[in-house]
Amino acid sequence: MPRIGIRPTIDGRRGGIRESLEDVTMNMAKAVAELLSHTLKHANGLPVECVVADTCIGGVVEAAQAAAKFEREGVGVSITVTPSWCYPLETIDTTHIPKAIWGFNGTERPGAVYLAAANSAHNQKGLPVFSIYGRDVQDMGDGTIPADVQEKLLQFAKAGLAVAAIKGKSYLSLGSVSMGIAGCIADEPFFQQYLGMRNEYVDMTEFVRRMERGIYDREEFELALQWTQENCTEGVDVNPEHLKRTAEQKARDWETVVQMTLIARDLMVGNPKLAELGYGEEALGHNAIAAGFQGQRMWTDHFPNGDFMEAILSSSFDWNGCREPFIMSTENDTLNAVTMLLGHLLTDSAQIFADVRTYWSTDAVERVTGKELSGLAKDGIIHLINSGPAALDGTGRQSKDGKPAMKPFWEITQDEVEACLKATSWCPAVDFFRGGGFSTDYQTAGGMPVTMARINLVAGLGPVLQLAEGYTVDLPQDIHDVLDQRTNPTWPTTWFVPSLTGEGVFRSVYSVMQAWGSNHCALSCGHIGSALITLASMLRIPVSMHNVAEDRIFRPSVWHAYGTANLEAADYRACSQLGPLYK
Repeated sequence: MPRIGIRPTIDGRRGGIRESLEDVTMNMAKAVAELLSHTLKHANGLPVECVVADTCIGGVVEAAQAAAKFEREGVGVSITVTPSWCYPLETIDTTHIPKAIWGFNGTERPGAVYLAAANSAHNQKGLPVFSIYGRDVQDMGDGTIPADVQEKLLQFAKAGLAVAAIKGKSYLSLGSVSMGIAGCIADEPFFQQYLGMRNEYVDMTEFVRRMERGIYDREEFELALQWTQENCTEGVDVNPEHLKRTAEQKARDWETVVQMTLIARDLMVGNPKLAELGYGEEALGHNAIAAGFQGQRMWTDHFPNGDFMEAILSSSFDWNGCREPFIMSTENDTLNAVTMLLGHLLTDSAQIFADVRTYWSTDAVERVTGKELSGLAKDGIIHLINSGPAALDGTGRQSKDGKPAMKPFWEITQDEVEACLKATSWCPAVDFFRGGGFSTDYQTAGGMPVTMARINLVAGLGPVLQLAEGYTVDLPQDIHDVLDQRTNPTWPTTWFVPSLTGEGVFRSVYSVMQAWGSNHCALSCGHIGSALITLASMLRIPVSMHNVAEDRIFRPSVWHAYGTANLEAADYRACSQLGPLYK
């Protein structure tokens, strides 16, 4: 896993000045390392490791020594700390990784002066750096890290680790374009230049080959099938009689979708068990940190759909217990998969894949139900729903601080796993899935703070990110039933209300829906809009719409040079001028 490098910088002058500051500066570095390593985890549950430079950095030789150590130690994120003036051109980090500087706010030594000079040096050299400067003056030698500094250090570090974790990994397309959806196109320049990722491609016939030849762990298959039979309750079959599948057909469908789940996982990350079966190449996988399954229509016209596979892989648990979710996009929507990946790496938790299906105004709801919306839903709601690939965490049956949540897998209890499973029905797929299969059916619990997000590609502009913080809401069951029946009662529903600001596209729920750039979205637990903005700036992806308060926005200092009155326009100019991270 990528590590965080901590660089203590210091005045280069020997003969008293430097020596008097060495302990203070190194203690700053150690305090930052302790904060990050004790607070943050990687999405796989491993603790974040920090690497502190061997000596304080007062000149170019020590800077080079630190850079060499960081390269050996697998550092992917850099944080410089200093309480004093240093020589910027000799001490700054010139590597092309996410970097930040914490300049101590103290009057005894001008850490803020170095911070400003170092920001200027980075900006002049085209090396964006995040500037961290505490609001309140501290005394020299004060070993505490103020709360506002901690917040920025943690936000920067988590976003920087996401950048480092993605680099060198693969996106795996299982099939190609589904139903003419442009987001399915694997745009290689985007993946390579903005994310540092490879693109891998596997035809869906590979599933058939592996199923027919038994290229999967048969013992695990038996375990998985038994777990599925015991925990996945079959729901209502809404198909007309002449299209309903027999009990024998459904039993075979269950076997097939469980096999598909094992095979998709093995294609992504490999499985040493396959080597024992004589399939050494297949055992390696494709080093995929995210994947998508085309499914419709070539697969689903003949075979069971991929909803079970996508939902279980995207969840934080299966027959092996709690584990890190896999990022598996339905319909091979590559851009939604990337958005899900970014949300996962920032929250360590599962993501909901959904259609941005319908805006329901209060008047429209009253017209079709005879009932009025109230509470958070009083100004209208957005119906987020897809054919059933959403993670089971999306039921909202996990809890954090007394509210519904989607939590990192290491925080999820067995009771919460069982609650998520109990809240989910597996309905036989509707008639246009001619090959059968099963779709998740659940209602997301209301009151969960969430962030809806999506990356879109625009000709002549490139990638842009849009996001909306808000809440899930509960509707009275009689209202839900009427609205849900108008779409599909066998699919998972999340009723979403964005937080309105009264300005721009966030003047109403309708205007948010109208401004959404595609048919899909990813939903993360928590109000992570500011973290997404920070991460997007590292990747040089501008943010086209958001409802994050200005005082929460944290981008590299050079963004201020592109304008301070209109931060959205400045973001576009900065990203355009700097260009992709891996150009």
